[in-house]
Amino acid sequence: MPYFADSINRGIMQSIQANNYLVHFNQNAYEALNNHLKENKYSNVFIIVDDKTNEHCLPKFLPLLETDLTIEIIEFESGEINKNIETCIEVWNVLTELGADRKSLVINLGGGVVTDLGGFVASTFKRGVNFINIPTTLLSMVDASVGGKTGVDLGNLKNQIGVINVPQMVLIDTQYLETLPQSEMRSGLAEMLKHGLIYDAAYWKQFLDLKSIDYSDFDELIYRSVEIKNDIVMQDPTEKNIRKALNFGHTLGHAIEGYFLESEHKTTLLHGEAIAVGMILESYISLHKNLISAEEYKEIKTAIKGIYDDVKFEEEDIDPILELLIHDKKNEYGLIQFALIEGIGKIKINQSVENKLILNAFQDYKS
Repeated sequence: MPYFADSINRGIMQSIQANNYLVHFNQNAYEALNNHLKENKYSNVFIIVDDKTNEHCLPKFLPLLETDLTIEIIEFESGEINKNIETCIEVWNVLTELGADRKSLVINLGGGVVTDLGGFVASTFKRGVNFINIPTTLLSMVDASVGGKTGVDLGNLKNQIGVINVPQMVLIDTQYLETLPQSEMRSGLAEMLKHGLIYDAAYWKQFLDLKSIDYSDFDELIYRSVEIKNDIVMQDPTEKNIRKALNFGHTLGHAIEGYFLESEHKTTLLHGEAIAVGMILESYISLHKNLISAEEYKEIKTAIKGIYDDVKFEEEDIDPILELLIHDKKNEYGLIQFALIEGIGKIKINQSVENKLILNAFQDYKS
């Protein structure tokens, strides 16, 4: 398994114009934040963190915040298992007790669970207060930071409750990655691989030999990933069409992630670990729908298996995983819809897939 270097060269990078907000990077990020605080008359600031970002990221962040406003910290326990409406109720109650009003600003400092849940809490509290996302994991930088999706899980069904609502801005500071365990870096890498597979073959090729990646340039790989996702989202903010491309690997990946999350006998998978399996399975399906060549499938499978440990599936796991597909948010008129790749770097959306092919994909994954 590749090891991710700690030293990332933090260059000055141009802000990216997203859908009605900007994504700022590194040093620019704090200037933008402090200007925003000066220009807007907020009543107070609430920073939502989990126990991990409270310990590792908040001490880095607070000294960079320039404001005389009262700052309150709201912490919840980390992990996808806590990304639910119960946690939201707790946070809404704390906001109420601490005197949050419509002029309050919420800052979400954390990974995807914090930005998804915090964004949803802010979007619904008093019918919506302003929020800013500061993603602290690789996964949340390249995925959760763009697109305005907020929300929580319903039991083991991922992201079933939520709204699309954009933040005031997103701040990406890659120094937070120095606090991340290797497994979390690999988890985020899955979304970067996906962006290459669906949109940019040259970008995908950069990851084929991880040993040769110069990690001092890793910021640029992150930047390109954000750019790709933003390009897609800007064309289709509400996911009626091309934005569905971002679901490659996620139809089966989310079902696998949800099943492993709820199962007492399984070790919970990180999002990227589940998506990595999903991308191999859905590439197999793409192959058998004559959308990619055998060589392309081999390249994808070999590359992804070279980064991630194999996930073990027993016979009795497959049916409950397929059962979860029925509730996938992308389904329409009762049909399960896949986004498949049509050659590396291109996507074909709204593809229905028969169960037999899915079962064969699982069989092939094990080989």
